This record gives sequence, C-alpha cells and structure tokens, in this order.
Amino acid sequence: MRPKPASEARQTASAVRLIVGALLLAFATGPAGAQEALGRLFFTEQQRQDLDRRRQANIQETAVFVDSLVTVNGQVSRSSGKSTTWINGVPQTSTRRPHDPARVTLPGAEGEPSVTVKIGQTLDKVRGEIRDPASVKVETPPAARNP
Repeated sequence: MRPKPASEARQTASAVRLIVGALLLAFATGPAGAQEALGRLFFTEQQRQDLDRRRQANIQETAVFVDSLVTVNGQVSRSSGKSTTWINGVPQTSTRRPHDPARVTLPGAEGEPSVTVKIGQTLDKVRGEIRDPASVKVETPPAARNP
C-alpha cells in the first residue's frame, strides 16, 4: 500500500470535522427549530383549561356511573367443579359449582341482601333495579321492594 499524501489526509480530516460539526449543530437546534415551526397546538390558555375541566368532570361522572352498574356477561362451569363468571367483562373464578348455571348470585353491600340475576342482566345498585336487554321490563328485586 502506498501512503496518502499529506494534502489528502488534511482534506479527509477537515471533511470529518465538517460532518461532525454539522451533526452537532443539527442535534443542538433540531428540537428548538421544530417547536418554533409548530407554534401553538392547542387553542388559548383559557380554552385548554376549559378542556381539562371538562375531561376531569367526564371522568368523574363515568366512574360513578360505571361503579353503580353490574352486568353479568357470562358463566362457564367446568366438570372439575371450578367455574368462571364474567362480571362487567372481568373474569371471576370460583371453586364451587353454581346451583343454577343460568343465574348468578351477587353479594349485597354491607347490611343488604344478595341479589340473583340472570346471565346478560344488569343490576343498577343505586336504583335497585335489574335490567334485562332481552326484554323492556325492569325488575325490582324483592329485597329492594320491602324497606
């Protein structure tokens, strides 16, 4: 191999320095330049605060609404005796076999009796009503009728 002349070595070194300098400059100014180009993404400060308030209120309202409704989505009983019941879409496992595979007994709140609902029905704990999507009828459990 033939050694490179000094002028070629200097040109290569200056090209490397130029590339490194350009990369450093690009990394240093990249995000700042992008922020200036985008400008404001969301309305004014007041409008953003209004949006935040509405989001917060909506989250709280849905949290209260969802907690008061209990929907029995399905139930599977295995030959081993274990069973899985889906309540509000969440599987609940049990080691005992249910008496009636078409019904689920939901425990009542403190001091209240338990309520038996059919698969697919929704219990509204606040109103004490059972809604059946297969019919328009709304039932009131016997325990809720007698104060």
